[in-house]
Amino acid sequence: MRFSVPHPIPYQGSKRRLAPAILSLMPDSGFARLVEPFAGSAAITLAAASQRRFHSFLIGDALEPLARLWGNVIDDPSRIAEKYSLLWHREQRAPIKAYYEIRTEFNLDREPAQLLYLLARCVKNAVRFNPAGEFNQSPDKRRKGTHPRTMQAELMAAHRVLHGKCRAVHADFRQLIEEAREGDFFYLDPPYQGTSDGRDQRYIAGLSREDMIEGLTVLNSKRIPFILSYDGSCGGRSYGEPLPEGVASRILLDVGRSSQATLNGRDETTVESLYMSHDLVGTTPRTTLSLGDFAAQAALFC
Repeated sequence: MRFSVPHPIPYQGSKRRLAPAILSLMPDSGFARLVEPFAGSAAITLAAASQRRFHSFLIGDALEPLARLWGNVIDDPSRIAEKYSLLWHREQRAPIKAYYEIRTEFNLDREPAQLLYLLARCVKNAVRFNPAGEFNQSPDKRRKGTHPRTMQAELMAAHRVLHGKCRAVHADFRQLIEEAREGDFFYLDPPYQGTSDGRDQRYIAGLSREDMIEGLTVLNSKRIPFILSYDGSCGGRSYGEPLPEGVASRILLDVGRSSQATLNGRDETTVESLYMSHDLVGTTPRTTLSLGDFAAQAALFC
């Protein structure tokens, strides 16, 4: 499927497919700025900007090279596209070997273009870091990553919808919550519970459930509305403990059959949890929705 909404930065867990459902739960008016503190692929920001849903946008991330990468997408996409092309062609001359060389260089230089190349080329587009903070994901040997011409087109398309409207910052999510102001709407897509603490070092910065609850409590005290993607289930496996009802209202989104489970010969359904500030939900009862409920909105993205 070819999407009309640009998607230049591949990132495992991107909410691109879920964007129509998530945007449909946001009010059509009354809010000036969308804040996305866990940028990743910034799928919701890109979708909202493409539909001109907010006047301005703020994206942040604890991974400094990713925040700088987004800054370059917003202000200077041609430079990033050129550097990415050089890295991509470099690996064509020395498959796999060049990937590991570029990964080592990134861990020393923290160059945004190097990160973009690694994300486009690594297994499942999944960012992984070791305890020393070094990117350690392996290359996907079944594909070559996004072709430079395609990447340039995606970068330029994202630039067109974000330039002059969006700012990217390197910041902890708590900082952006503390700086929240009237007219803001927050969409938060942090790492799922169990993927950023303990022995699992998938992400550059850990995030405890308690920290997440504390941040949402601050947003509630400021009466800043939010939608949060945080936990879910696949088949009989749950990822994370539901948040307290006093913090937010929970809606379950039936995403459909898990593609990964299908590849492994299992027929399993994935369910995502969406948490909404109580003011947004009003008298709407908690329920389970499916992506099919948003077919009309999804058509706008294709």
